[in-house]
Amino acid sequence: MSTLQPDTLIKNPQGCHIVSTVEVPAKAAQVWAVVGNFAGFDRFIPALSHIEMTGEGVTSLRKKFFKDGNLVVEQLNSRDDQARNMTWTTIYNTLGVANLWAAMQVESLGSDKSIATWTIIAEPAQGGDAPGFQAFIQDFADDAMNNVLKLFG
Repeated sequence: MSTLQPDTLIKNPQGCHIVSTVEVPAKAAQVWAVVGNFAGFDRFIPALSHIEMTGEGVTSLRKKFFKDGNLVVEQLNSRDDQARNMTWTTIYNTLGVANLWAAMQVESLGSDKSIATWTIIAEPAQGGDAPGFQAFIQDFADDAMNNVLKLFG
């Protein structure tokens, strides 16, 4: 009898919790069209050279190619265009991240104002510097969200 059992390397991270939020002077639907485009993060993350997608919708895979040669592969876990939110998980990367789960959400603050929030829970790869890692993730998210703000400023 086989001793093999179902298993997976994808685990929800228990690491640092990062939140980056920007108030944007635009309708929530307009902001969601940018930050809710899973294939379009290169629009507000200038460190990306390009993105390649495999599949569509939930379970699709996104390969983010960085200009410095790094690569991140992520899977879309959930998406709700009505509520303007989505979640994804990193399944491979060369950035020193062990596990990463993220969510993007846009909420309306009135007719021409909205708030975009990027939440990340991540763990550094084994032997990684936890304080430096948290600062790296926070800075990365803050830079990206500030670029979103500039797109609408």
